[in-house]
Formats: sequence, C-alpha cells, structure tokens
Amino acid sequence: MNRIALITVVHGRHEHLLRQREAVARSTVAPEHHVVVAMSDPEIAPLLQGHDGVVAVGLGAGSDGALPLARARNLGAATALSLGAEVLVFLDVDCLPAPDAIGAYARAATDGTTRDRILCGPVTYLPPPPPGGYRLHELDALDRPHPARPAPAPGEVELGGRHELFWSLSFAVTDRVWQRAGGFHERYTGYGGEDTDFAFAARAGGIELAWIGSARAFHQHHEVESPPVSHLDDIVRNANLFHDRWGEWPMRGWLDAFAQRDLVGIDSGRYVTLPRE
Repeated sequence: MNRIALITVVHGRHEHLLRQREAVARSTVAPEHHVVVAMSDPEIAPLLQGHDGVVAVGLGAGSDGALPLARARNLGAATALSLGAEVLVFLDVDCLPAPDAIGAYARAATDGTTRDRILCGPVTYLPPPPPGGYRLHELDALDRPHPARPAPAPGEVELGGRHELFWSLSFAVTDRVWQRAGGFHERYTGYGGEDTDFAFAARAGGIELAWIGSARAFHQHHEVESPPVSHLDDIVRNANLFHDRWGEWPMRGWLDAFAQRDLVGIDSGRYVTLPRE
C-alpha cells in the first residue's frame, strides 16, 4: 500500500484535535504521518508532544490578519510530500474518521477506476456531544451523511458529480493528482471559497471526483452562525476573487443572506460591504 499522510489545519479547537487523534488511533490503516499545521496557534506543538507520527508545523496569519487556510493546506501537503507520502488525506480538525476511512481512501488511491480523481467521503454532522464527549465506538449508530452531497453506502463508490459539491472537510488525492490540481490558490485568505476554487481548478485540468462510501467521517458539533456574519469581510473578498477567476459567484446562499440584511451590495459588478449603523 502507498505511504499515507493525514493533513489537518488548525487554529484553536484543541479538544476537537485531541478527539481526532483518538479516532485516528482506532484506524484499521494508520497514516505514516499526521501533519498538523497550526495557524497562529503556538499551543499546538506542545499539545501534541508524545503523539507518535505527528509532525507539527506552524504558520502565521496573513498581512490582513485572516487565517491562511489555503496556504496552510498547501504547507501541509508540501510537508507530507517531503516525508515521502504518496497519498494525501485531508481532514478538518472538526472531523473524526471512521475506523476504515483512511484505509478506504488508500485503497481508492490505488484502484485504477478512482486513483486519478479527487476522492471524497461522506460526512455526518453530529449532534452536541453527551457528557464526557463523543463515544467513538458509538458513532456508527449516528451515521447520517449530509444530504446535499453524494453518500454511497460503505463499500460502494459513486463516480463523477458536480465539482461545486466538493468540500475540504474530508478528501484525499494521490501525490500525482495533487500536483496536477496545483494545490489551493493562496490569494484566498480567511473563510470561504478556497475549496470550491480548488475543485474548479481540478475540473479545468480534467480531474473528476469520486465519492468513496467507506471513507466516512463525523463532524464534531460546534456553534455556527447562519449566515456567518463574523466572516463577512473574508467571504466578500474571496467571492470577488472567485468571480474574477471563474466568472461566477460562489457562496450564493450566504451572499444573498447578507444582501437581505443590507450588509452587502453590488458596485461596478463587485460585492462590497455596506456601512453599518
């Protein structure tokens, strides 16, 4: 089997990261390395001391103060490749891999039908944890993947699908596919848009998707804004960049919700934030 690296980018969410480490330890196929990219978070490296196979690297915020999610994923991939990885598995810090998830990605990365594609796994959004936290051996009973994306059953694979449905919560690529796709576009900073841009760049390069039913993950519950007003500036900036590159608007649901609240408007064909009272 090819050499596997798991890549996680993180800022805060320390408890989520430690619970992810517990889930990774239950994997039927373990990654050779778990590359953890800490964005403006000096507490991550000492937190992970003593964890076998973990490689912690640090990255500061950009000049605009926004978290460099795209650059962090690229740094994680570059670090993994330098360690000899042939399969890159990306998993957000909020996500807990099912025991067979990493192995399922690794098998798909060697299968002739799927190895030249971006490999995506179904993700279930979990309810708030019970006292004492999630019980990893009970997560299968909560398996209800997000309905807006393909979710083949364990053991099944669904080829193709719209690139707009790609998400960076959980996916994998071979080293060759990563190089073909070109990584994440680093002008995206902060929240939103960089994952769809990655998928569109892959589509432009002739790279299709494959949804791997056994590569299941469980997203740990945390409070969210809807729409995410605290990320308004990031979303507007990234949406304009995406439109410049691809001629269409991403994140339309959020942009429409902001417009309904008079938080954004259109000026000369571009979204702008509006003054607040």
